[in-house]
Amino acid sequence: MFTHNFDPVIFSFGFLDIRWYSLAYIFGILIGWSYGKKIISSKLTSTEELVNSKEFDDLITYLILSIIIGGRLGYVIFYNLNYYISSPIEIFKIWEGGMSFHGALIGIILGTYFFTNRNKKKTLFLLDVVACVSPIGIFLGRIANFINGELIGKTTNIIWGVIFPNIDNFPRHPSQIYEAILEGLALFIILNVRFFSKNYKTGHCSCLFLIFYGIFRIFSEIFREPDSHIGYILNLFSMGTILSFFMIVAGIFLFNFLKKNEIKFKIF
Repeated sequence: MFTHNFDPVIFSFGFLDIRWYSLAYIFGILIGWSYGKKIISSKLTSTEELVNSKEFDDLITYLILSIIIGGRLGYVIFYNLNYYISSPIEIFKIWEGGMSFHGALIGIILGTYFFTNRNKKKTLFLLDVVACVSPIGIFLGRIANFINGELIGKTTNIIWGVIFPNIDNFPRHPSQIYEAILEGLALFIILNVRFFSKNYKTGHCSCLFLIFYGIFRIFSEIFREPDSHIGYILNLFSMGTILSFFMIVAGIFLFNFLKKNEIKFKIF
């Protein structure tokens, strides 16, 4: 058994704390930004009319705002709506925690659409690029969750169980690590192999992201404690499971839609 003794704060300068979670966001964006430009450059001859590296730079600003706004509003709506209705000023206190992956995902989709609609670019190609780089940020974020001792797993007797002293003295599944491996590493490999395959078609990586992230998240939720203030809905499903199920459905629907229409609509 391993006892968790990580400090979520790397450095403290009195009035300012540098936290692992903040760095995970920063480095996730920076590394994803750099890798996204390399992806576009590697296919520049076939994507010149779709987007170029400079335009991808401009998209990053939209994505950062979309992640922050979408992630926060997603948490407010999906996870603690009653509390924030009674205390609306708390919505703006992002530094106190409370971000939703599914809300950030919706924000990214909308932000990318607004950007491409304004600049007359193809939405799905850029979403494919974002899908390919997103697992980098997800991986770092889940590692930061582990360091913070949050989103803890259920109690277990497995030899790699982790004791979180700030919670209790029972060994628990390192569910954050499971998610880092599945939603980060495995998803990154699946999407990038597909993107660079000879039979890649625009939109496929977006579909695969929705489907496989949903599957991996639902699997991980089996080992993860549900949010204490929500518990299990209908005594069966966590909120993360329900939202991820809709991701899978959306991914399958989009894949079938693209297959039938061969991306002939302007929006794509």
